[in-house]
Amino acid sequence: MSNEERRLIEEAKQGAIQVLLHNAQGPFNGLPRTAGWGYPEPYTRDLLIAAPGILITGDETLIATLRRVLETLARNQSRRGLIPSLVHDPDDRGASDTTPLFLIATALFRNATGEVGFLHEATQRALRWMEYQAPDDLVMVAQQPTSDWRDEHWVVGYGLYVNCLVYAYLRLYGEHEQADALRRLMNRFDVRAEKRHRHVHEGLAVRKKPYYALWVYKIHNNERFDLLGNSLAILFGIASPSRARELTSWIEAECEHLRAAGHLALDLPPCLFPYIQRDHPDWRPRYEQFNCPGEYHNGGVWPFICGFHVAALVAAGRQRLAKQKLLALTRLVQLTDKASAPYGFNEWIKAQDGRARGQDWQTWSAAMYLYAAACVDKGVTPFFDAIRRAIPQATPQVLSETGGGTAMNETTDWESRRNSVGG
Repeated sequence: MSNEERRLIEEAKQGAIQVLLHNAQGPFNGLPRTAGWGYPEPYTRDLLIAAPGILITGDETLIATLRRVLETLARNQSRRGLIPSLVHDPDDRGASDTTPLFLIATALFRNATGEVGFLHEATQRALRWMEYQAPDDLVMVAQQPTSDWRDEHWVVGYGLYVNCLVYAYLRLYGEHEQADALRRLMNRFDVRAEKRHRHVHEGLAVRKKPYYALWVYKIHNNERFDLLGNSLAILFGIASPSRARELTSWIEAECEHLRAAGHLALDLPPCLFPYIQRDHPDWRPRYEQFNCPGEYHNGGVWPFICGFHVAALVAAGRQRLAKQKLLALTRLVQLTDKASAPYGFNEWIKAQDGRARGQDWQTWSAAMYLYAAACVDKGVTPFFDAIRRAIPQATPQVLSETGGGTAMNETTDWESRRNSVGG
């Protein structure tokens, strides 16, 4: 990496810290704001997803802010253990990812501060709540549509993203037997048949492709590519090392095709592809207003997700590619919609033209840039290396337990299917 590139990254890191300090106190009970101007509310998932980046700074003010968020969430937790969607509002409920994110962020906070008993009662209630989110009383949890970070995209049943979060907190809280069971289930092939057979549980692995399905439930599924979910699957070690490397190469190849077709103007992946088009069966009328192809949750490029993608590349041993993508992310976080500042740390960017379309000075965009930069600089993934090390080494090929062999042993045909990408 050249001196000029290092300078650009260092300047972006300083800009990110400036954003986080600016957002550290907002108008709602002094809690942090989600974005510098557009989102004054303390949205739970945004602030908790920012936890790895906040903790990696070592900044006492920012860490104290995270403590205040976690303690307020514990006070506003429901009687049965659910964590609310707004930090200050115990009645704003219904999210599928806030409770697992609370468990992860609290565990990381304990790790960083050495406070091993921090919020013990609240985490125990949260763990109990999550046990009841598994419809068949196994470890894989299900969700309602628009209940995770994608409030304008339908994810139904067993979602990849939320179950990656479940896997992470199981490892972090020492529930290794359950974590091993979940990893086995997620690495089963997804069920596609007219009739669901008894005793055959759904899986998320996609036949003849290296990535995991967006969601599955009974005989239904959706095999669009979810960048956040698959990045977490690599980062947490749900994907084997061989699958992780194959998957990162597949992402690069598919993005190259998207760019050639005019569907992507950036050197970073969209959050979802192929984009949902108006004539596709999973298109919904509301998408016309909020979720057009290449926008928002339907293929927008999200800096916070790209931060996880960079971390996943480091976890997969793709250090050179991780540096390239960090530099691309450094350019991306300069984009602004309305703010007159050197760095926008915008919410999301339209895939086809590379224009910032969300809110500027977004907390999770700034925090995950800092985390991605630390991963590239150190060549490790702080907090999450330990999760991957906890995986039993005696079963490196998890998919063999399904009786169908590993996905990597099958003939990959994703190159022949590229014409489906981008609609």
